[in-house]
Amino acid sequence: MKHGEGGKWYNNARLYSDELADEYNMREYLEEQWQNMETLFIRKIMGFSSVGLGYKMQMPIIGRVVRAAAERQIHSESHARVPKRADGHFGQVLPLEDAQHILGNLAAEPIIKNYCLCRWMQRGVKDAVCINFGQLSGVIEKLPRYIPENTKWRLDREEAIEALERQNKKGYVASVWFQPVPYINAICSCESPECGGLRLRNDFGLKTVYKAEYVIKINEDNCQGCQQCVSMCQFNALRYLPSVGRVIVDLDKCFGCGVCRHACEFDALELVPRNEVPGQAGNY
Repeated sequence: MKHGEGGKWYNNARLYSDELADEYNMREYLEEQWQNMETLFIRKIMGFSSVGLGYKMQMPIIGRVVRAAAERQIHSESHARVPKRADGHFGQVLPLEDAQHILGNLAAEPIIKNYCLCRWMQRGVKDAVCINFGQLSGVIEKLPRYIPENTKWRLDREEAIEALERQNKKGYVASVWFQPVPYINAICSCESPECGGLRLRNDFGLKTVYKAEYVIKINEDNCQGCQQCVSMCQFNALRYLPSVGRVIVDLDKCFGCGVCRHACEFDALELVPRNEVPGQAGNY
């Protein structure tokens, strides 16, 4: 299944297999990509640097050209794609349940956790919230700058699932990643705007990260208007409406991560399939 077709493409076991990775010679790509990963934050698109990129994308002609070039890089399946630019590297937001299913049943071993490059580059914070698996784990293990200090970083499946749950309850959004398409080898947990993928999506409208296969639904009878979920949402999809004394959801802004559920003590929030909600089918 293709990304954004309304099916859970990330449940295809073949996309995690060593056979697929060998078929596409993924290890060589991953070695070059991760040796140069820091340069992603200063890379150029058609000669334009990230500085002022948002303004350039608003320009009538140049903006369309730059956006089209960026999208081609992000979704590239070409044999000539460039690892230093991370061509073909994109992902999708996941709720906790789907992410745990991947780690428990689909992810190829070995499984490791490592420092989140986005958080390090954006804030100088070393936070081991990225969970990688398959051939990517072997590549990262050889790069000490990504390996957490004074903590266990090689994980079994149960440990990976527990780590992911802790991160999700802290408010970190989980996402699953091609590196590069069609090989899946990472589940990241990060925040907006620190997450490079979410920042490119929110600031520039680039489809680096797709919304989840779900949206949040509010049980009007259960909602007490405490507003705890509002502060938990990173996408401004929830807001309190004083006239009705409860929270409402802007479905167009909802990424379906489900993180807001951890803040609700009244069981007022649930995830429902995106394609079953009027106006949201295909809105990834």
